[in-house]
Amino acid sequence: MTDPRPRKSYRIEDLAHRSGTTVRTIRAYQDKNLLPRPRRQGRINLYSDLHLTRLRQITHLLDRGYTLASIGELLDAWDTGRGLGGVLGLVTEVEGPWTDEQPTRITRAELNARFGGVPDDDAVTEALELGVLEPVMDDSDTFLVPSPQELYVAVELHSAGVPLSAIAGHLRELRGDIEHIAARFLEFTTEHVFARYLDGPSHRTDAHADEAASLVRRLRPLARQTVDAELARAMRLFAVRHLRTGLAAGNPPKPSEGKRCVELPADVIGAVEALVGREQTSAFLALAAERELRARALDNMITKRHPDAVVDQIP
Repeated sequence: MTDPRPRKSYRIEDLAHRSGTTVRTIRAYQDKNLLPRPRRQGRINLYSDLHLTRLRQITHLLDRGYTLASIGELLDAWDTGRGLGGVLGLVTEVEGPWTDEQPTRITRAELNARFGGVPDDDAVTEALELGVLEPVMDDSDTFLVPSPQELYVAVELHSAGVPLSAIAGHLRELRGDIEHIAARFLEFTTEHVFARYLDGPSHRTDAHADEAASLVRRLRPLARQTVDAELARAMRLFAVRHLRTGLAAGNPPKPSEGKRCVELPADVIGAVEALVGREQTSAFLALAAERELRARALDNMITKRHPDAVVDQIP
């Protein structure tokens, strides 16, 4: 049965006006195969609501940061019957918040007060570059704080005496490490969980996309929980080690205790760590020194009884 509703047709100028774009942009999208070809009527190209919908989809995805190449892949899901709705649902889920934190706003005066009351434009500029602060349109004295926890940590470190430049440098270094961890987690989950949804067109239906989106919701907290647990374990291990090292350096044992701190060249320490591992370095050096002392004692016992004897060095 034929659809009785008339199909709307647009000249390219009308389509550009309705979609909020330009004639030049529409033609560029056609050249990149992002838009289907128009219907030819005489010497005029006519476009339909399908083109209008597609243009709005492209604009929406561009606003969300997608490249034209990735948009082409998403729209291909629609054209091959796999369903754009499910794909976009999965995209929305992945782009959703990966934390329970709620962004807040802070004024420049409040920011100055938290960091000692002294304005520091260079620190604000660096915070904006790092994304710790984000500008608020039409209000240069107010900032958006995407992660209040991150700002709180910076405030506490600064109040403890850490310079703002050092905090920013530490964050840059830490961010690189965290991004590496995130990339590894995604590689791991893609290999063992999501690979089956990427194997081919038959696995990219709306139903499969919905199932993948559900898995994203389940796996989202796991990355943070794993990092939290491992960070707690590592902090406990290294904090105790640093404390012991600091106490040994600041309060060396008295001679009566039978222990002394001895400084060794860094290359020697590095060679021993490479040989036996950092945790065994101290014990290895102690045993090596003890073995050397015993070897020398044996040499002395032999040379006292046989002064002319040649004693091989005991390994």
